[in-house]
Amino acid sequence: MDYLIEFVCALIITVIAIPILMKLSYKFKFTDKPTKRKQHKKITPLCGGVAMYIGFFSVYFFTGDVDKRKIFIFIGSTMILLIGLVDDFYKSKGKEFKIAPRLIVQILSAVLVYNAGVAFRGFTNPFSGEYIVLNHTLQFILSITWIFGVTTVINWSDGMDGLAGGISLVSSITFFIAAIILGQVDSANVSIVIAGTLIGFLIFNVHPAKIFMGDSGANFLGFILSIIALDGAFKQATVLSILLPILALAVPIFDNIFVIIKRYSEGKAVYEADRSQIHFRLEAKGFTPKQTVSCIVGISIMCSIISILLLFYNHF
Repeated sequence: MDYLIEFVCALIITVIAIPILMKLSYKFKFTDKPTKRKQHKKITPLCGGVAMYIGFFSVYFFTGDVDKRKIFIFIGSTMILLIGLVDDFYKSKGKEFKIAPRLIVQILSAVLVYNAGVAFRGFTNPFSGEYIVLNHTLQFILSITWIFGVTTVINWSDGMDGLAGGISLVSSITFFIAAIILGQVDSANVSIVIAGTLIGFLIFNVHPAKIFMGDSGANFLGFILSIIALDGAFKQATVLSILLPILALAVPIFDNIFVIIKRYSEGKAVYEADRSQIHFRLEAKGFTPKQTVSCIVGISIMCSIISILLLFYNHF
């Protein structure tokens, strides 16, 4: 019942916040305009990230006690959101924001969360059953890489109406089910709150979208999902529990690994925007936006079902 209440509250707060923020976005021209690369038909508010941030943290602080971990996650998320808003502001003016400040803030936010105790500590040897604790340097590198990586791939997946939100919703529900199976109350709370927030946002973001999440929203989602994985499935440290977040986020992770390799092989900068992602490739083959999103989200659902079945079989 608590989970249901958290879910509904996050959804309602997000739904209430969005129309208010949309009006403010139009008023201050904080909008995304159509271009050759961006094929939406009309000027669209870029305030979805702020709405999700409000919806999530309005409920998050009421799920259990407020401790150092929650405060650091809040501060890190706020830093991620703010630098994303600066990036979105530049885009609303037809300009590009420098990459360096974004990278620095994302890494600092990841370090902050790591210092709060959210980290990949080690794994269980599948042959001996022995728990192997990694040295602090490896813990730090793997944890920061994971947080930074998931934050980035969710952002890069935000190329069509409902796509990044749909992928993130599938992942959050997967993490929620896994947390229930593993008896991880805190992880279940965070997962169900972000799921409610996402559904509230997707009501306005499915094609044709009335609002975009912007870089602020995509980075915020990736940041929260990476934390849920580190503080949930990865904490169990078995082979299957480690595979679960990777399968839940399989499409954005492996698609963007392909994109990085492709850009590098072509001599392009890794962060140089192009149309290499899977959604653009499907669109080029004649898929409509709705068909593209349905196909990609469908693949995400299948990967997530496989991960849950494997975890359920292993646990019981």
